[in-house]
Parts: sequence; structure tokens; C-alpha cells
Amino acid sequence: MKLYYSPGTCALVPHIVANEAGITLDLVKVKLASKKTEDGTNYLEINPNGYVPALVLDDGRTLTEASVLGQYLADLKPDSGLMPQAGAFERYKVQQWLSFISTELHKNYSPLFRPGIPEETRAASRVLLTQRFGYVETELADGPFLTGATFTVADAYLWTVLGWARLVEFDISGFARLQHFMAEVAARPAVQRSLQEQGLV
Repeated sequence: MKLYYSPGTCALVPHIVANEAGITLDLVKVKLASKKTEDGTNYLEINPNGYVPALVLDDGRTLTEASVLGQYLADLKPDSGLMPQAGAFERYKVQQWLSFISTELHKNYSPLFRPGIPEETRAASRVLLTQRFGYVETELADGPFLTGATFTVADAYLWTVLGWARLVEFDISGFARLQHFMAEVAARPAVQRSLQEQGLV
């Protein structure tokens, strides 16, 4: 399988999941500005939306969206514990978190990354993100990870998104549990390997 990625983006989510599960991926770096891969391939032919990640399966089929790729890879190795079994309440809790992170955290970073956005729009995003981070802080009270003691796909996504805070000078130092979560996840060997493989450390 090939994972199309750009360093530090949400493509880290399936990358981390694959390394946690012991799945080997062929990594293909994408230059998002030009929509070209390292070898000059037009990335828009792989994902017409132009963003990463994309996962091309061995049979040529393609999947996109970070949370979906994470679930797909985790389900290839059900014993990894990265996704609870189908039909289990715990699985829906992980999917609830994946949806929340995608819509309430990931998307609300957009105005902070894009040039030319009015300052009042950026300020509104910061206020909303602060509120959402406060909610996550509260929910982390029951364990080091989002659903308790077990690291899941949702934790890989949350860790990736929280890591963007420093890129947009968003101070999350006031959230003690988020800080502990970030340190706990960063220490995982699979996370360190993913960062190394993307050239981020």
C-alpha cells in the first residue's frame, strides 16, 4: 500500500496507526503547492481534491480522509486495539471522537493557516478552539487517552491536530491534561518512528 503524505499534516494519523499496528506502507511525499509527488506525478490524478492523505491499496483502489484511513488500517490488525470491534459501544465512542476532532478541531484551524483571512475571523477561530480544547481537557480526566487506558486511532488524530498549535502560535500551555497527553503520545515508539520517517525530527 502507498500512503501519499506531506510532512506534519493529518497524513500523520494513518502513518502513526500503521506503525502502531506493524503495517508497512510505501511512503510517497506530495508537494501540496504544486500538487506533484516526488517523482513528478500529478497528485490530482490520485486525489482530485488535492489534499493528503491518500492511501492506494495493492489492488489499485484509493481511500482518502485521515480518520477513514486510520480506521481502515486499524481494522487490518484488530488485535492492535487501535479500533474496537464492530458493533461494540467502544467503537462508536472512538468514531465519535474522530468526528469531533475532524469537525470541531481540524476544520477550525483553517483560518489560522490560510493567508488573507480577516483578523476577526482568526480571532473567532481561536475562541472556538479554546472552548473545544477545554472540553477535551475535561474528557481526558478518566485516563491518559481519549477513551481511557487504550491508545486508539482517535488519539493519533488528536495528537496530530494539537501539534499544529505551535505552528500558529496558539498557546495550549494552560491545559495540563492536554500537555500530559501530548508528552505521553510523543514518547510512543511508533510516533517517534513516524516523525523520523516524515523528516520531522
